[in-house]
Amino acid sequence: MDDTFVKKNIMNSLDRQYLELLQSLLLHGTEKKDRTGTGTLSTFGCTIRHNMQEGFPLLTSKKMYWKGIVTELLWFLNGDTNIKFLVENGCHIWDGDAFKNFMNKSEGDPDLIWNQEQFIHMIKTDNEFAKQWGELGPVYGKQWRRWNKYIVKPGLVSLGDGRYNENYWDIDKPIDQIQNLINDLKTNPDSRRLMVNAWNVGELDQMVLPPCHYGFQVYTRELTWEEQVQWVMKNTETEWENLYIVEEIAKETTPRRAISLAWNQRSVDTFLGLPFNIASYGLLLEIIAKTVNMVPDQLIGNLGDTHLYLNHIDPAIIQLGEKLSDEQRYNIWFNNNYETGMERHFDPENLPNFEDPYWTPTPKFKFRDTFPLPKLRINTEFWPTESGECGVGNLSSDVTHLLKCMKIEDFQIENYQSHPPIKAPLSN
Repeated sequence: MDDTFVKKNIMNSLDRQYLELLQSLLLHGTEKKDRTGTGTLSTFGCTIRHNMQEGFPLLTSKKMYWKGIVTELLWFLNGDTNIKFLVENGCHIWDGDAFKNFMNKSEGDPDLIWNQEQFIHMIKTDNEFAKQWGELGPVYGKQWRRWNKYIVKPGLVSLGDGRYNENYWDIDKPIDQIQNLINDLKTNPDSRRLMVNAWNVGELDQMVLPPCHYGFQVYTRELTWEEQVQWVMKNTETEWENLYIVEEIAKETTPRRAISLAWNQRSVDTFLGLPFNIASYGLLLEIIAKTVNMVPDQLIGNLGDTHLYLNHIDPAIIQLGEKLSDEQRYNIWFNNNYETGMERHFDPENLPNFEDPYWTPTPKFKFRDTFPLPKLRINTEFWPTESGECGVGNLSSDVTHLLKCMKIEDFQIENYQSHPPIKAPLSN
């Protein structure tokens, strides 16, 4: 019996989880129609879980566009909802939604041939055009930083049953959810209300696309003494002596807590969107952790309608790796279910029916080898601190001030090895 196909691949945990999800969709996904008309293989209720201490969660089974991930997240955090900043920095994931919105609401200039390329050119070169047609409505950034708070003006008469005349409602000062989150993490880190929400039901109809990842929650815990020692040894360069380690741990800038983040996603484009989402929320966790001086811990994705578009099947197969024959699948099943050394009866002319549910757990692919996860380096040299001087002490709690000083180039990925990129069409 050939044992070639029972040898474990060289794989990091994140890529393995992701490739297993891709394979599961190919094997067991339910074919469904969808809003875009493309069609999907879909399942419901999946989870991705990653320990941030194992490396930054950037897939290596295909090359990821790191600058685009950073650009979009900073765009969210700054409360921006216009694609001009994105396209000027080479991030084009929202182009199709903005162009579709433009074509639905405007006939365009009759002297121009309107296609998406022409539309993006206008966004880049015409500020007035960009101001009007680059706007996506109250999407993520608006909700994260400026959630509308409605109040009833004092002195007005109630209609009863807790209802008021709608004409009496007014908008109060918008809620900055990110600023509130940072404040709460610093003053009440054990709170169970450390949440940010993008699913504003009252404004969904004003968005070009309702949020796919609609909210996240963070959780913190105290670091053990051993974890604090490990952090000091990992993040300082010196000869190790017990007294020195104790002195380092006593410093105000040494983290005392670990912080985890779980995001919720109603709709998951598994091939194109999910790898981007994983890295984006990993980066968000790193930024929040830096801001509140904590150590990134667990990153968790709770996934609702998790789907593979039908026109992504071939690219997904490329990413998965080598497709196994029925004989090779049988070898894997046999070796996984029988003790080594037992007599084996194998008839290649009489293979089992692999379409039978009994055999479906047997993989159809020998996953491609992947690489160790990379490391994220964040340059905070020019970020403001509580002391008022850049680079001195803990970072400022003023989110707006902090974000004004953050640059895309402050976030660098080191030691990133991957397979080549795999292109696939984006469905809008």
